Amino acid sequence: MKKILNGWFAVTLLVLVGCAASTPPAVGVWNVEMNTPLGALPATLTLNADGTGIMGSDQLGEAPIDGVMYDGNSVSFSAEVDAQGQTLVLDFSGTIDGDSVSGEFGSDFGAFAVTGTRAQ
Repeated sequence: MKKILNGWFAVTLLVLVGCAASTPPAVGVWNVEMNTPLGALPATLTLNADGTGIMGSDQLGEAPIDGVMYDGNSVSFSAEVDAQGQTLVLDFSGTIDGDSVSGEFGSDFGAFAVTGTRAQ
C-alpha cells in the first residue's frame, strides 16, 4: 500500500510541475508596431499569465489589458485607449511564432495590422 501511495504522489507531483511549466508563449513584453490609418504607431504590450496586461505608447499613454485569452500560439484581448479625447476599444487577435507576434487590432475604424518582437 505504501508503494502505491508513493507512486501516486510521484505521478501527482509530475503532473503539477508539468502544468506550472506550461506558460503560454505569448506571456512577456512585446515591442509592436501598429499600422493605423494615421501611420505607424509603436507600442509595448505586457501580457501576464493571469490574463492581465498593459498596453503603452507615447501617443496613447498606458491602458490596462483585460481578458487576455491564450490558446496554444494564439492570443486575444481587448484594451480601451484614449485617442484624442475619445475612448477607443481595440480588440486584438494574433499569433506567436517564437519571438515574433503578428495579428490585428479591430476597432470602430476598421482593422489594422500589428507586428512585433519579444523585448529582450
